[in-house]
Amino acid sequence: MPLKTLFFAVILAVAPGLALAEGCSHDNRQAMSCADGYDYDHTTGVCVVTQTS
Repeated sequence: MPLKTLFFAVILAVAPGLALAEGCSHDNRQAMSCADGYDYDHTTGVCVVTQTS
């Protein structure tokens, strides 16, 4: 088997595994819900007490 053909065969055999290893993490955002009286703070990523005025 010529070296060029072997190289491309290895690339084609490995590529799907690398794609699966990456997973579907292109968008890691998840729906966040907080308890009553709390709101989600996007800056800190945590629930904070709702400010009422």
